[in-house]
Amino acid sequence: MNQLRVLVLAPDANPEGICGALLSYSQAEALAQFHDVTVAIRSPGKEAVRRRQGRVQSVEVVGMPRLERLYAWTIRRIFKNGYTSRALTVFAYPFAVAFEWQAWRQMQDRIRAGGLDVVLRLLPVPAVLPSPFAFFLRKGPIPFVIGPVSGGLPWPPGFSQAAKQREWFAHLRNLYRFMPFARSTYRNAAAIIAGSSQTYGEFASHRDKLFFLLENGVSGSMCSEVRGTSERDGQLELIFVGGLVPVKGCDLALRAAAPLLRNNSARFTIVGDGPERNRLEQLATSLGIGSAVYFCGWLSHHEAQRKLRQADVLVFPSVRDNSPAVVFEALAAGAVPVVADFGGPGDTVTPEIGFKVPLTTEDDVVSRMQEILTSLAQDRELLNRLRLQGMAYTRENLTWDAKARTLSTILNWAVRHGPKPSLPPPKPLQIKPVS
Repeated sequence: MNQLRVLVLAPDANPEGICGALLSYSQAEALAQFHDVTVAIRSPGKEAVRRRQGRVQSVEVVGMPRLERLYAWTIRRIFKNGYTSRALTVFAYPFAVAFEWQAWRQMQDRIRAGGLDVVLRLLPVPAVLPSPFAFFLRKGPIPFVIGPVSGGLPWPPGFSQAAKQREWFAHLRNLYRFMPFARSTYRNAAAIIAGSSQTYGEFASHRDKLFFLLENGVSGSMCSEVRGTSERDGQLELIFVGGLVPVKGCDLALRAAAPLLRNNSARFTIVGDGPERNRLEQLATSLGIGSAVYFCGWLSHHEAQRKLRQADVLVFPSVRDNSPAVVFEALAAGAVPVVADFGGPGDTVTPEIGFKVPLTTEDDVVSRMQEILTSLAQDRELLNRLRLQGMAYTRENLTWDAKARTLSTILNWAVRHGPKPSLPPPKPLQIKPVS
């Protein structure tokens, strides 16, 4: 594997941030173990990045003061600091294009002088947000690689959790193909990295340069603590971590766990908060499990990790999730994941490390998860085997360092310094209705 000079486009990368900001910085820093990495960011994150620059060779701050003030004001006043709305992706379109335009103006001389070998765009993640860089580099002198890209997951029919949160303009998503730079982004990319089964299928026409690599990851330090086998003969420790919004399906988790909770075979910790909390607390009371369910609210990342290490099982029946970090973190911490087989959780979990149930109907999902939780409560040997296999799988495949090695093989292939990586594709995305 050759050491390359890589320009990483990640406008919101921030080691002190959350979600995409933290994930993109973590991936860029891991890449810097193997390559000479320059990361291009917007100015709001420059102090945090420079405080913890780590192995990153240099930081290119792309200044757009007026646009950044407008963006911050709109996020604060219009979106009320809510980052879950799909409308935010639409709103971000001109700002994403403007960032890359300005980044190109700042970096083009260095590129043309031979100071870089390849450009990798990590952010924005949504596949609907195009890259002018792909157009600028369509005739060289260096290749452009994009991904992992994600998004576009369908809204599963028949689930009230999805119906409550679906926004009216969701069906307009495919119009992005007609926006400026949309077609040239993927036509001119030397390699496309899909972060989910949905996006892999969406770009199937580019199969000759398409690779599958999960969007998320975990730090190696999260995998360093050896988790012993569970010796308790008593209660099964269940946990849910995530925003208490309809689409996360916490109500399904409570219903699935109810029989074990009522007979005192389990306890359930809910980490997170949101508009559904009051309704979920009322549901727990109506199911007769209120005394066995502990609502913790939002916790620090460190404290949430501690809770995961204390848990036996992560119950996470989210009906629409592209790449939830909690599934990766649960595996690293030794909590066996029980998830819905749809989107990111279904792409991540295999029978060797956890359980996934098809999205059929609400009652069927609850029934199948009840059976799984009951079997785990009765078979601690199975629980411990899955726990250890999940931790080993995470160390080998899901850390940022492991992902950086895979990314490196793709980048080396893009610059013609290595063979084409043979990465397994994901299973096709599907919804399985029950007759």
